[in-house]
Amino acid sequence: MLSPKRTKYRKQMRAWKVKKATRCNTLAFGEYGIVSLESKWVTNRQLEAARIAITRHIKRGGKVWIRVFPDKPYTKKPAETRMGKGKGNPEYWVVPVHKGVVLFEVGGVDKKLAEAAIRLAGHKLPVKTMFIMRREVAQANA
Repeated sequence: MLSPKRTKYRKQMRAWKVKKATRCNTLAFGEYGIVSLESKWVTNRQLEAARIAITRHIKRGGKVWIRVFPDKPYTKKPAETRMGKGKGNPEYWVVPVHKGVVLFEVGGVDKKLAEAAIRLAGHKLPVKTMFIMRREVAQANA
């Protein structure tokens, strides 16, 4: 699972704004990618499930880049606990994904295989996603 080795503070505030991404919104490493079409929190388990789906479908050929990292702790109080007594303990890690963020990139495989792998990964994520490709690759395929 993806999680930070150490953090400055154990607990963070939950609040965040729903907005459109201004960075991490273009392909930087691979030829193909998966981009989010809405804003939500994605957990470390969901990211790992999507990564496994991609790597298994491309049969460990090519290369996969994970462009987001879950570094926000999600805290939860135990069941049937009365109000007060402070904030709960960190349960898992999330990454706030905004609209337009590239989540994964794939390189070194053909378009058909990459599109199928990214479609499978999209089913593992709680956000609506879309397959994208680099302009140079799109012009070469046209």
